[in-house]
Amino acid sequence: MTSPPATSPPGTAGRHTFGTGALSRAAALVHTLLTVELMVLATASPGLAALLLLPRSASNLPLAAVCLLPLGPALSAALYALHHRGRDLTELRPARAYLRGWRLNAGPVLALWAPLLGWLSVIGFSLVHFPASGLPRWWAWLLALTGLVSVLWGTYALVLTSLFTFRAADTARLAAYFLLRHATATLGTASLLALAGGLTVLCTEALPALLAAPLLLCLLHTIRPVTTEAQEEFTV
Repeated sequence: MTSPPATSPPGTAGRHTFGTGALSRAAALVHTLLTVELMVLATASPGLAALLLLPRSASNLPLAAVCLLPLGPALSAALYALHHRGRDLTELRPARAYLRGWRLNAGPVLALWAPLLGWLSVIGFSLVHFPASGLPRWWAWLLALTGLVSVLWGTYALVLTSLFTFRAADTARLAAYFLLRHATATLGTASLLALAGGLTVLCTEALPALLAAPLLLCLLHTIRPVTTEAQEEFTV
């Protein structure tokens, strides 16, 4: 004799478990974004505060690069936390994920972030003093294009370092490879960088920092084809 099939209590059919509904997921996302934003500001605030106090002068570009050094590990930890974020209210540990990401990635990120900042400082200094060089104007455009490509490459390298454990040399090569392979993702990343740059120029340097978490979440969605291919093709 077979037992009768189990039935749900009256009125419970079709209900979601607490914390998994659409409203709960939205609340979880807002909570994660706010927490990650506060953590970014807390860990990068010494450098950002000094940057805001620096006069806008080409002679201060090396100092600006030094001020931006703490921002690299902070952004990396934010990417790690957003990538591993919980989807419902019962799985929210964004601060713990952020600290873990900072601990794991601070060293590897700085190994790429510091040379990139130094290189961009050289390009910026050269562009500011370009009229005194006597070189043709197209050299300035070439320098500007080199700076843009360097920033795009650095963005890809930052994401790869944050989410994977490649060696620095492998990360550098993969960032260049994906930059050329995924044109749509590269254009989307360039658009996000242009938005951040526009906010900086038109408003204040502090505004992109205050919107770091949502901008980084958009970045993760934009370059999802890159991270998916890296996961499937270059990890065991």
